[in-house]
Amino acid sequence: MSAEIVVVPHTHWDREWYEPFQRFRLRLVALLDEVLDTMEREPAYHFTLDGQLACVDDYLEVRPENRDRITALVESGRLAVGPWQILLDEFLCSGENIVRNLELGMSRADKLGGAMPVGYLPDMFGHTAQMPQILRKAGLLHACVYRGVPSSVTTDAFAWVAPDGTALRTQYLPAGGYGNGAHLFSDSAGLAERAAAFVTIMREWHGPEGALLAMYGTDHSAPVRGLPDMVAAIGGRMDTLSGYIGKYSGEVDGLPRVEGELRSHARANILPGVISVRAHVKQAMGRAERMVERYAEPLATLWGAEWPGRFLDMAWWRLVDASGHDSVTGCGVDDTAQQVAARIAEAEHLGQAVRDMVTARLAGSVPSDGVLLVNPTPAARRGVVVVDVAGADPLVDPSGAPVPVQPLEYAPTLLLDEEMDAATALTFVHGTELYGQHITAWSVEGETLTFTVARETSAVFDLDDLRAATGGVRRVRILAEPRRTVAALVEVPPLGHTSIRPVPHEQVQGSPAGAGRPAPVRGDEGVLDNGLLRVTIAGDGTLTLVGAGGTTVTGAGRIVDGGDVGDTYNHAPPADDLLVSEPSAVETELVCSGPLVAAVDVRRTYRWPASGDGIDGAPELPAPSRAPRTEEIVVTTRVELRAGEPYVRLRVEFDNRCADHRVRLHVPLPAPATESHAEGQFAVVTRGLTSEGGCGETPLPTFPASSWVAAGGVAALLEHVTEYEVADGELALTLLRSVAYLSRNRNALRPEPAGPQLPTPAAQSRGIRSVSLALMPYAESWQEVVPQAETFRHDLLVVPGQGDRASELPDPAPGLSVTGDGVVMTSLRMRDDRRELRVVALTPAATEAVIEGAFTQARHADLRGRPGDRLPVTDGVLRLALKPWEIATVQLSG
Repeated sequence: MSAEIVVVPHTHWDREWYEPFQRFRLRLVALLDEVLDTMEREPAYHFTLDGQLACVDDYLEVRPENRDRITALVESGRLAVGPWQILLDEFLCSGENIVRNLELGMSRADKLGGAMPVGYLPDMFGHTAQMPQILRKAGLLHACVYRGVPSSVTTDAFAWVAPDGTALRTQYLPAGGYGNGAHLFSDSAGLAERAAAFVTIMREWHGPEGALLAMYGTDHSAPVRGLPDMVAAIGGRMDTLSGYIGKYSGEVDGLPRVEGELRSHARANILPGVISVRAHVKQAMGRAERMVERYAEPLATLWGAEWPGRFLDMAWWRLVDASGHDSVTGCGVDDTAQQVAARIAEAEHLGQAVRDMVTARLAGSVPSDGVLLVNPTPAARRGVVVVDVAGADPLVDPSGAPVPVQPLEYAPTLLLDEEMDAATALTFVHGTELYGQHITAWSVEGETLTFTVARETSAVFDLDDLRAATGGVRRVRILAEPRRTVAALVEVPPLGHTSIRPVPHEQVQGSPAGAGRPAPVRGDEGVLDNGLLRVTIAGDGTLTLVGAGGTTVTGAGRIVDGGDVGDTYNHAPPADDLLVSEPSAVETELVCSGPLVAAVDVRRTYRWPASGDGIDGAPELPAPSRAPRTEEIVVTTRVELRAGEPYVRLRVEFDNRCADHRVRLHVPLPAPATESHAEGQFAVVTRGLTSEGGCGETPLPTFPASSWVAAGGVAALLEHVTEYEVADGELALTLLRSVAYLSRNRNALRPEPAGPQLPTPAAQSRGIRSVSLALMPYAESWQEVVPQAETFRHDLLVVPGQGDRASELPDPAPGLSVTGDGVVMTSLRMRDDRRELRVVALTPAATEAVIEGAFTQARHADLRGRPGDRLPVTDGVLRLALKPWEIATVQLSG
């Protein structure tokens, strides 16, 4: 033939999807057994193992005796593995998770002979803006993609440009994606004709010269025996993907340029509904990532003893495994989703264990009547915490100065007063524990036995003495020490800790400092105000927000319920939809009125259709609609305003007893907007109000936001990746999407199935659902939102003291300070004997990160932790110049 075809045999291995992991693994073992046998029998055979080490790990756990066989094939260049640990969904995990995935995959591939030097991203549902920078800083010069490529790309390769300007040569997989050559070798008959047709199609993309890439493989496909002979018959050659792409130098001169994220529907489906389905899994992922990234690792780095590396490694394994593009997405069967949720929960538990180990160590120096306060953010912090303390004495900080407080709740002091004999009462006693507290004293007066209990005790308790003294007891009373829950306004050093405790009034030194203290919060059932933000609750339960700069949001928090007869991949409204946005009843209840916290519960009652109707899509059925039967749903929104915060916190909760629907929270924009800004993975992405279509899938302008989204003067601060849309002058945030099938064969917004039509009843997400977020008006730019999102997402830690009550409060202790316009810390951990810090400049202008702490030496590092140039440090201060949107890793020592 006139054109050389380079055939890349491969499998695309969905680790878990329409079957759970272990069922797919059984098939994987059989497939790789066949791959190894085939490659050893046919020396010309090459194979690309889907760009993820998980396939190898999952196989070798069952077949450990075959490790040397795999290593020999990798070292020969015939079997390509890595560079990823798992093929992730780039939008549903944190940027740091992406880095650890790549780091883990490349390091493990190195032990087998080396990772494929291509950022292979064959089936992700779109691609994040910073991926070129991530790949380049990990040492990779090429990417390879399929979904999300815009219509402006008309060649087989383009320069993919990250926000910081990093341009990466990117191989596009047109005309069928990673299976564009799967049809070529179905049989020997007609082989030449199929090859000629392939050349005609692919030459339009590749241009007049050069070899043509034929990706020979599909989902879970095995190699075909005799393939080398068939390849030779069409004058082609067999290679790995890296063997094909490796002929290019990585230069991007002359290639068309595509900037930022790839989320176009022009060339392939990107299946945007995965962002919002099974929202509780996304919530869990956000919590677990924050626990490991921003609490466990940094605190263990700065304040731990022995580095708990194995625990943290196990946490990251589970987070990376959960990030799979058929895992955290929720587009698998219910069994798969259940296993993913369990994996995420384990990651969070491992992070909690490390966090608690470190804070327990610090709490050992805080008197047992005091409270340890830990700051997980790298800037000095003033904020409100909720603490539980004994007595009614004022709280003081380590200097003896009073801490502003607001009583919230008083614990009962009478726990039991009943007619009861002593023998029965003694069955409640376990050591010194009684009713969840500890016995500090007991007494008998007449026929009444009285226990006094507290959270801790130093009393020696002799059960035999008690039995001897209580023969005539007929009544038992249990009295607890007075305790209260209070809100306290505290100041905590960067990535450091301080403490507070109650002391008698006469021991308080001075008065609270007035300079710089936030204005008090005042609130009633209709209005909350803290001087930075005024929140008015309307009769329909919506909110009017007025920021300090005068920006006004009217009607925020409207709840809209609509039908969804789509599937886990794509939202689809019924042909005859019914939107419910007006409550039938509204109640408000004042929870607390200030001066540190003011909160109101708003309860709105709705009648939501119970399910979809006629949604199977058969031609003889009527067009899909919503069922006439309704459920009464009460949506409770806790509206909370804290001193010093320019945003209002919302917690929206309801019992989802309905099916086939979507629930969104709407926020009218203060000003017209033609674009939105959303924080993602190491970037802030600016998007228009439409999405490019072309392949058939309806291009809904719904997008993911990781920690915040802003448009037209209002921002939503988020705790987990959330789907949003800006339309009709409003920002709509998806709180819940309930669907019945993995994929519907007939989906009105997608022309073909995205998978098998399997029932997923758990994807209806029935039961109590709760979502926390905050709304913030801003006056000038989305850049005002960045530092506020950091504090909203990372609460100060409150830990009971565990030290000697007679000791003094320890002095406040700073950890590491990282400041600078738009500078955000994403990671702090130990690597060997060095502290490794990663920051990103979330700003379109050059900036400087000022890093202060107990270190004398610093050097750059790449995303794999390999050290680079030394950096100047002066008196424990590193001034690090950052380009716009630059991701920077530095290692600190000394």
